[in-house]
Amino acid sequence: MTATSAEPTRRDFLYIATGTVGAIGAAATLVPLVSQMNPDAGTIAAGAPIEVDLGPIQEGQVVKVFWRGKPIFINHRTKKEIEEAKGVNVASLPDPQPDSARVKQGKDQWQVLIGICTHLGCIPIAHSGSYNGYFCPCHGSVYDTSGRIRSGPAPTNLPLPPYEFLSDTKIRIG
Repeated sequence: MTATSAEPTRRDFLYIATGTVGAIGAAATLVPLVSQMNPDAGTIAAGAPIEVDLGPIQEGQVVKVFWRGKPIFINHRTKKEIEEAKGVNVASLPDPQPDSARVKQGKDQWQVLIGICTHLGCIPIAHSGSYNGYFCPCHGSVYDTSGRIRSGPAPTNLPLPPYEFLSDTKIRIG
């Protein structure tokens, strides 16, 4: 007669220990394999949206941030700058576009532009030029405070990045 014991034997312990070590080894092998398939952090950062806190930006100040390797100008325009931008005869512009099409409705004080000259890709200087907007010293393109081309060789206005207001003091670019 054979007696079966309900007590675990040394052999049972060895089976469980071997299985556990094998499972840990398999997991340790798979984690780096799966991790290497994820995109590089630089790749993620290159296309990821950025959030910008507008609270510290003083009225009349232009702040430069970078998104996808491009300089983005965020201009907290004064009432005078807004009125001047709205008062321009749009038909007289080389690339006609009203100021209202270049800002978010109800947020006229915030002008968000990609700070790359549309002539040869230089970076303009803020609060410069004949219209106190942006001036590209390389070839003389002059933009107003709305980023519209007023004179010089640049063919079009400064481009607008995709952006949205998350709150009154925060935007997401991208």
